[in-house]
Amino acid sequence: MKKAIAVLFGGQSSEHEVSCISASTIIEQIDLQKYDLYLVGITRDGRWLLAGSLEDVKSGRWMESRTQAFLLPDAGCHGLLLRTDDCTALIHLDVVFPALHGLYGEDGTVQGLLELSGIPYVGCGVLASAVSMDKIYTKIIVSSLGIGQAAYVPVQRCELAEPDAVISRIEAQLAYPVFVKPSNAGSSRGVSRADDRAGLLKALELAANEDSKILVEETIVGRELECAVFGGETAKASGEGEILATAQFYDYEAKYHDATSRTVVHPELPEGKTEEIRTAAVRIFNAVGGQGLSRVDFFLQAGTSRVIFNEINTLPGFTSISMYPMLWEAEGVSKKQLVEDLINTAFIRRH
Repeated sequence: MKKAIAVLFGGQSSEHEVSCISASTIIEQIDLQKYDLYLVGITRDGRWLLAGSLEDVKSGRWMESRTQAFLLPDAGCHGLLLRTDDCTALIHLDVVFPALHGLYGEDGTVQGLLELSGIPYVGCGVLASAVSMDKIYTKIIVSSLGIGQAAYVPVQRCELAEPDAVISRIEAQLAYPVFVKPSNAGSSRGVSRADDRAGLLKALELAANEDSKILVEETIVGRELECAVFGGETAKASGEGEILATAQFYDYEAKYHDATSRTVVHPELPEGKTEEIRTAAVRIFNAVGGQGLSRVDFFLQAGTSRVIFNEINTLPGFTSISMYPMLWEAEGVSKKQLVEDLINTAFIRRH
């Protein structure tokens, strides 16, 4: 008997477009011999709609759907309520695959709704999602592991009412250039580099458009490396991938719109660094309470070859150029098998 699976995509974050692309890739890999598939899109203004087909997801026509799709928090239903002008229907769901990135998607909010519903779901739980989405809290956790990371200064948006005081505090602790990031945002949205006081003020204002908490970090010069982690209590890490960005840094445009930016799987690294990165990735994943999947990003510092943690992404992209599926394909795991394995982790965790 087939199981019913819902794929959630879109969402209210700045990564809405990327989520739709990730979902399209995931949907293509789901075995329709095993699953009845329900495609639930969330518009930018928070409406939940049932998409009719994969083509609707790819084209954006799903946003014209007249069928509302509500995920019910009632644990006795395990249900998706479908409603049109004429009728309503309750669909029993066996599992949910959230293909959502950014705020209201991988920050613990949807995960909390799924916990209430009692429906097994792919990916990290409420706590892991929340703390990993928040770069400042992630740094606090990783600091207890003894793994290197960039020096940083946290800033609250409200502090920008007195910008001179904020900038003086940052300059007292960090030398230019610095990187400025929203504490809660993905795909490098709102991230910029500041080389002087004027640039720092502009960067702080840009980051403040994305989040009320801002992270200002020292610049680490080195190679950008990523590692995919899969599983739960017995988490395992893939080999590394290296980002070769032609932009000043690997920002949103470089990730998704710059054809000259490249990623390399299994780059040549100094002796012992592959194992160090893989071990660190699993330790960080376990420390935040990770489940299912995450991508952990590092720098290999120029001159010292120190491994320096950058960030963890608990719902990494699944586009054709995304590193997470690419790294597992390099280990011999196809996208189709990876998606099936991830779905299975949802059932294993629930039981």
